[in-house]
Amino acid sequence: MKPFIQLTDVEIEFPVFDAQSIGLINTVMRFTGMPRSQASSPAPIRTVQALRGINLELRSGDRIGLIGHNGAGKSTLLRVLSGVYEPVQGHIRQYGTVSALTDITLGMDAEASGQDFIITRGIVMGLSRREARAMVEEIGAFTELSERLHMPVRTYSTGMLLKLAFAVATTITPDILLMDEVVGAGDAKFQERAQKRLHDLMSRVSILVVASHNEHLLKSFCSHALVLDHGRIACRGTVDECLAFYHAAE
Repeated sequence: MKPFIQLTDVEIEFPVFDAQSIGLINTVMRFTGMPRSQASSPAPIRTVQALRGINLELRSGDRIGLIGHNGAGKSTLLRVLSGVYEPVQGHIRQYGTVSALTDITLGMDAEASGQDFIITRGIVMGLSRREARAMVEEIGAFTELSERLHMPVRTYSTGMLLKLAFAVATTITPDILLMDEVVGAGDAKFQERAQKRLHDLMSRVSILVVASHNEHLLKSFCSHALVLDHGRIACRGTVDECLAFYHAAE
């Protein structure tokens, strides 16, 4: 079976808590039998609808760009596609391995060594332990962190963490690649290597979904695009058509 993703009437909501919303302490009080009079009554929990009525089908060979202003729902949609967010309504069908260059340091254990992180993340991405261990040398050379890989990642700078996480995420070619802008880490020399590595990966995957404000990137790698506006798909079409629609609405 070829890789695919299908979203049907998908909606995402986030609760909004404020000073009137119920807190953890009040919740504990009620569960432990504290008289209601001694615990403040909860205010209704408000929600923000981040995605509304999303219908989307991606098939092998698709190269889709996500266009929209900040807060339009691009990153939220990528996190739905990667399985980070579960829809409150609608459903998702998916087949194929997924790599998401979104929250690339998510789940990084500060006490683990760089080598442990590589192996653990490799196993999570579907490799055997032996295959994951085989990545260590190449990633160490690419990031120039070989001498630091035995040390806890809490001793790394932010740039070193991003280098390591980026290298691991781009070592394995997935069926489906989800990307939120281009990862920026390291000096100009590393950036040049990272761009080449990323472009090579993007050309090999079966399905690509990239959210970006970089029009050159979108035109180079995407055949079609979606314009998101306040959590809805406002336009579908070629990259040029969607960019024209987006700019006209600005």
